[in-house]
Amino acid sequence: MELRSLGTSEIKITPVIMGTWQAGKAMWVGIEDAETIKAIRAAFEAGITTVDTAEVYGKGHSEQIVAQALSDVRDRVVYATKVFSNHLKHDQVIEACERSLQNLNTDYIDLYQIHWPSGSYKSEVVPIEETMSALNTLKQQGKIRAIGVSNFSRTQLAEAAQYGRIDSVQPPYSLFWRWAEKDLTPYCVENNISILAYSPLAQGLLTGKFGPEHKFHPDDHRNKNRLFQGENYVRAQQALDRLRPIAEKHQVSLANLAIAWLIAQPQTNAIVGARNTEQAVANAKAADVYLSPEELQEIDAIGTSVTDRLDENPVMWNFDV
Repeated sequence: MELRSLGTSEIKITPVIMGTWQAGKAMWVGIEDAETIKAIRAAFEAGITTVDTAEVYGKGHSEQIVAQALSDVRDRVVYATKVFSNHLKHDQVIEACERSLQNLNTDYIDLYQIHWPSGSYKSEVVPIEETMSALNTLKQQGKIRAIGVSNFSRTQLAEAAQYGRIDSVQPPYSLFWRWAEKDLTPYCVENNISILAYSPLAQGLLTGKFGPEHKFHPDDHRNKNRLFQGENYVRAQQALDRLRPIAEKHQVSLANLAIAWLIAQPQTNAIVGARNTEQAVANAKAADVYLSPEELQEIDAIGTSVTDRLDENPVMWNFDV
């Protein structure tokens, strides 16, 4: 798989990144550690050498699972993790990083990201200058190699960049969820910041495996995902029907078609989760799908049939943020 530069850093990432929210188990159903470890390892062996996690995913459990899967090949993988919005004071950032280093069984983190802006999830408001000061210190100490942000608006990203180099931003971004294109993408292109798109399959919707009448388990967080509700879900099903012939032409899955479209967008890479080895290996194949400019434009238009009808709320879930 080709490698891409992470922002202006010396770090090289794969355009398809292994996502491990599910490895934390919290808010997921039917996740087994042994299967997750196998999936992460299978992704690595298929060429996905970049893995994204966070301290809040199962209170460090996801990070520990990543370590169990990849510690013996640490020198060949890129670890990206995140500090949550309730740990953004200077000393809290330092302490959170130390915990993540322990969980990941490593002495450095390649990319350390602010998971949500200060004040999110009823957290205390902390000046971004204070948080960035701690991150810069960690970078100078060699404990982290690059700084990123997640769920930041363009305004928040620009403010953080006043206090240190930001090499990546992590927004929800897929063919069916495209708020990032409005203002983040132009800013990232101008400032050479990598976009690490999470939920690139719209939490499984773009796989086509959920039919019109599908009902999720009550504990599944997708019950709160606005794309799975009402008219949004109906329009998504109609769009999937239009995407299927394009996928069939390339002899790839709908999921791979959606990922291939996404990583063809400016500065954009896709964080894709996997429950098992089969999914992990399949995700890696998306990097080999070539879409012509005409096909990219056609897929783009199909996507807008869903996104043009969404409201102005850029948050995908009806969570209490």
